[in-house]
Amino acid sequence: MDHAFWLDRWEQADTGFHQAVAHDFLLRHWPALGVPHGAPVLVPLCGKSNDMVWLADQGHTIIGTELAALAVDQFFAERTRAPAAVVEGAFTVNRAGPFELWCGDHLALDPAVTRRIGGVFDRAALVAMPRVMQQAYAEKLAELTPADVPVLLVTLDYDPSEMDGPPFPIPADRVEELFGSGFRIALLEKRDGLASSANLRKRGLTALSETAWKLVRR
Repeated sequence: MDHAFWLDRWEQADTGFHQAVAHDFLLRHWPALGVPHGAPVLVPLCGKSNDMVWLADQGHTIIGTELAALAVDQFFAERTRAPAAVVEGAFTVNRAGPFELWCGDHLALDPAVTRRIGGVFDRAALVAMPRVMQQAYAEKLAELTPADVPVLLVTLDYDPSEMDGPPFPIPADRVEELFGSGFRIALLEKRDGLASSANLRKRGLTALSETAWKLVRR
């Protein structure tokens, strides 16, 4: 994941990955994960996602990580919140209400930050990672997730000859390869995702599958 690439995407407002509403996989499958009410939830590479708002509406506090300060600023500005910002190590931490957004390199996050989380939601983090970085991301997720804590993971899969990522294709065997040693894995839902992905159709995709996974830290 090239830092300059993602910072430029935000500077140029090239954020087709941002969704105006919370992801329907989140609405449909989160309740079955059994995350305790009020438990903090980690949202890696959170951008200015409305998924965080939905999770907060369910009673959770949010720990988000995000590289682009512009994304963090926009998230709070769009909700007319003025966060308190402090520097903690390599991160700038912005806090307001139920939201605590850590601006910096996700892979540098101290596990002490997430030791009390009750769940994780990853819609756009793993798929943002090129293959050479996916193992490091998976290992970091295992490091940040306490035992028995569930993760709701969303992946995409497509023919890589049709399009260069991001988002990058993550087939089922890759999920097992990345997470099988550290997590129990269950497939929750798989569907055709092309109809709802106009920006990816424009980039040349003719087929796209979207999958929701439940991972539970061993």
